Amino acid sequence: MRLNADFSQFAAITPDEYRWVDSPSPGVKRMMLDRIGDEVARATSLVRYAPHSHFDRHAHDGGEEILVLEGVFADEHGAYPAGSYLRNPIGTGHTPRIGEEGALILVKLHQFDPNDKLQLAVPAHRLPWQPDRRLGVTYKMLHTFGQERVSLERWEGDVTVEYPPLSGGLEVFVLEGTLWDNDAEYPAGSWCRYPVGASPQLRAGKEGVMFYLKRGHLAAA
Repeated sequence: MRLNADFSQFAAITPDEYRWVDSPSPGVKRMMLDRIGDEVARATSLVRYAPHSHFDRHAHDGGEEILVLEGVFADEHGAYPAGSYLRNPIGTGHTPRIGEEGALILVKLHQFDPNDKLQLAVPAHRLPWQPDRRLGVTYKMLHTFGQERVSLERWEGDVTVEYPPLSGGLEVFVLEGTLWDNDAEYPAGSWCRYPVGASPQLRAGKEGVMFYLKRGHLAAA
């Protein structure tokens, strides 16, 4: 399968374009955002776990990055409520088992640098917001490796940021509020991916916006 697989092109999906598909495990559905491969794939997806569902044990041959969006994601290592950020490096594995609340996660597979071996479980919902040099912007840094940067950002209403040409691309998932790119509106639940060399000009909606942001990871895609 190839979905939004040309990383030299802009790609975006809004919630009205969601198409959920069943995974191999009962009660677990996927909304695919980008994908190269079949069941084992380089992939960015939303995954929804029904209450009391599980996914068979699997190894992370290319690494796994998770942001918990709703409910509580759990495995044999712990339980992670909404707002948790997890990184499982290449060679690790686990068995997701979800409780009565169910869970919705944003997950990225097979996108780790082989030298990035740090395993993380960050309670990002508890971290304080840090002031940015850009007026009206605060952030929570989640992970850095090489030129890769993963963070949460919160922009006040109508804040506009013009990015210089991107050396490693940029990817956002809108968590709250609305993000604008010129005349295109991206409400909560939207995903956008900007290629290397793009120079996006992004603006927060009048009520502000909060989003997951990943930069610098697409140079070798």
